[in-house]
Amino acid sequence: MPIQGTASDIVKIAMLRVDEEFKREQLDARLLMQVHDELLVEVSAETAEQVAEILKREMESAVSLDVPLIVDVGIADNWMDAKP
Repeated sequence: MPIQGTASDIVKIAMLRVDEEFKREQLDARLLMQVHDELLVEVSAETAEQVAEILKREMESAVSLDVPLIVDVGIADNWMDAKP
């Protein structure tokens, strides 16, 4: 259980930081859903790459661990096609 709880806490930290960055950058992007270790974001095609960079950066740096957190980001019109 400690590992599952810790993973959940890491994702929550990342979500808060991502949301703060979206607001700071005044991006029209919304966190729609979190499923386990995945975040689903609605964003315009024009800013999708910028949002992807923010997601990757904030999720990978949410906490400092002995092993790196590696994040894959996919961009698509729907959740299924976005999975790498």
